[in-house]
Amino acid sequence: MILSKFKIKNLQSDLLQPPPDAIFDLPEKVLQFGTGVLLRGLPDYFIDKANRKGIFNGRVIVVKSTDGGDATAFEKQDGMYTQCIRGIENGQLIEENIINSSISRVLSAKSQWNSILQCAHLPQLKIIISNTTEVGIQLTNDNIHKHPPESYPGKLLAFLYERYQAFNGSAGSGMVIVPTELIVDNGKKLESIVLELAHLNGLSESFIQWLESSNHFCSSLVDRIVPGKPAASQHSALQKQFGYKDELMIMSESYRLWAIEGNDHVRSILSFADADDGVVIEPKIDLFRELKLRMLNGTHSIACGIAFLSGFETVCHAMENKWMTQCIEAIMMDEIAPSIPYKVEQAEASQFGNRVLDRFRNVSIEHLWINITMQYTSKLKMRIVPVLMQHYRQFGSVPEYIAAGFAAWLLFMKGVKKADGNYYGVHSGKEYIIKDDSADLLFRFWKANPSAESLAAITGNSSVWGEDLNSLEGFTTAVSEKLRQMMDIGVDKTIHLIQLKKVIA
Repeated sequence: MILSKFKIKNLQSDLLQPPPDAIFDLPEKVLQFGTGVLLRGLPDYFIDKANRKGIFNGRVIVVKSTDGGDATAFEKQDGMYTQCIRGIENGQLIEENIINSSISRVLSAKSQWNSILQCAHLPQLKIIISNTTEVGIQLTNDNIHKHPPESYPGKLLAFLYERYQAFNGSAGSGMVIVPTELIVDNGKKLESIVLELAHLNGLSESFIQWLESSNHFCSSLVDRIVPGKPAASQHSALQKQFGYKDELMIMSESYRLWAIEGNDHVRSILSFADADDGVVIEPKIDLFRELKLRMLNGTHSIACGIAFLSGFETVCHAMENKWMTQCIEAIMMDEIAPSIPYKVEQAEASQFGNRVLDRFRNVSIEHLWINITMQYTSKLKMRIVPVLMQHYRQFGSVPEYIAAGFAAWLLFMKGVKKADGNYYGVHSGKEYIIKDDSADLLFRFWKANPSAESLAAITGNSSVWGEDLNSLEGFTTAVSEKLRQMMDIGVDKTIHLIQLKKVIA
């Protein structure tokens, strides 16, 4: 039997947290662009939790903007899905299974655009959330009078224009708009695009004034690993355990953070924040962004080549190994944390780092190192190079593990062939794909310089790094030395030498 309102009335399992009946009668307060697992695993989780506590008391209308995927599953399951939460918090195992009932209905932008515009007439609808990927927040010369407009900003502007007309431009009819796309200052960028698009579409000055004064575009940062649907065998076992079929079931870790830039008005509208400490509404969220970008994402990025080339398939697999765990901890706590290019109290960085390490140990989350290597070069540029520069400003010395991370990056990027527009490397006799915009540059570098005797052309390439890393005393030499060791004795033994050197010191 499929998960449905009827089915939950007869559930006997103590393993599940079903919703109370009253939730299905709550008014629609949120318009959400996107059906993806991140939105269902984080914002919709918070809304569902708040509804259960009688705090927010509102449901979500979801807009399916793309042609991919099947919206009928939501209709069959009355908008519900099971969220299986697995993780470690303060050394304790967390295991929860929640039947999320935050979604009231799913509408297709392609076939139900008029119905979506009619949602602008709902007086209690005050919030818009989106996750349309980073590509979604871009300016295109879109016609907002099309059914539907092509871009997300175009759809959003068309909806806001309908809202303005429905309520005669009243100040109280404005919306709180919270994008969750992984872009720095995503709210400010979305606002600037929408305003530009309003001018391009020749909309009235009175509407543009309402758009700027009555609506709040809030930058936000989301942080939760939501791998999505469980693996087939696990999915089948869970369905059997719960006693129903659920095609929308998702897994997520227990850790959650949604940091939102906003004032008291925003806080009053986003009242679901009161249900969980994981929602943070502050005038500035730069600290949360820096901690996540450097200590979580940065550690992943600088460690992925080391881990992958040492034979570890997943992050939790690496954390089961003593020397690799020591390596990851040293990267995060000893080299990144003291050199974050933002004012961070070390106690706060240490607390955040320990939580991240718990997340890395989560055996229920299959986070593949090879996936983390996607756009490896640009990730190092954005996440690690600013830390490296700050480290030199503060300490004037080579951070050994970061140097090893760059050496592992070079070795990983050693393509052995190009086929069908893709580049491939080889490790332990197995091919792997190199998905990186700099793959061609490194392919040509290795072809011309197979022994990698001179790295200056790469480390000094400011078009790649935004900085000349050759200017950092001893850094290029250290990377070269570690790369040579990795090619001679292996990546794992090279890390052992660093650890031995630090013990002796």
